[in-house]
Amino acid sequence: MTKQFSSVWTRPPRQPRSSGLGREQIVAAATELLDADGLEALSMRKLGAKLGAGATSLYWYVANKNELLELVMDGMWGRVRLPEDETSWREVAGTFAYRLRDTLLEHPWAAELLGRLPSLGPNSFRIGDRLRRAFVQAGFEGNDVYLATSTVMSYVLGTVLPEITYRKTLGAMEFDRDTMLATLEQVAADYPEMIADYRETVRSGDHDTMRALAFDFGLVCTLDGLAARVPAARNAATKT
Repeated sequence: MTKQFSSVWTRPPRQPRSSGLGREQIVAAATELLDADGLEALSMRKLGAKLGAGATSLYWYVANKNELLELVMDGMWGRVRLPEDETSWREVAGTFAYRLRDTLLEHPWAAELLGRLPSLGPNSFRIGDRLRRAFVQAGFEGNDVYLATSTVMSYVLGTVLPEITYRKTLGAMEFDRDTMLATLEQVAADYPEMIADYRETVRSGDHDTMRALAFDFGLVCTLDGLAARVPAARNAATKT
């Protein structure tokens, strides 16, 4: 059984009606609602009310909520700006990772949409093409070019999603460090070395700083691993 594929990007945007309402206004208003209330709370009715228009008027521009979310998601990709040519592949990939992380932490609902909807908008293709050129420049070939992009993307999502969940659960609050350490010493008394390591880590900085340092470390390891798989590097290693 197959599902009919459709996308808002398969047809040209409709011209605004006499009200002056257009795609840019709709995307901006939808983004504000998503930032305020999250993905599940968004509805065409609420969006229409925010824009001072009926929900039915929005269907002139999008066929359904999924098409609206496609537009919004491409707007998010538009925030991920990458350096142009004459830049090393590591700088391009690293910039992509940092800016994607920043965008998803600022707009956590966007992380839920990745993989849920097709990314066929102009900003998505702009990023994909820039990463493709960067990895080709590095020496990757064939499908490995896209696997390299997927690896960096997977690393970002793998670190950001737990952080989003943590922030959503606690809000502006944080666990009291002394209480956490006391609890750890109680339940993990058989592992004193781990407790000592954790104590040092907790006291070395606040939560956001520790998360950022962990992201830096993992990203460098990821890029080092990709560098080791570049065909030219592998060939040189076999000759020594």
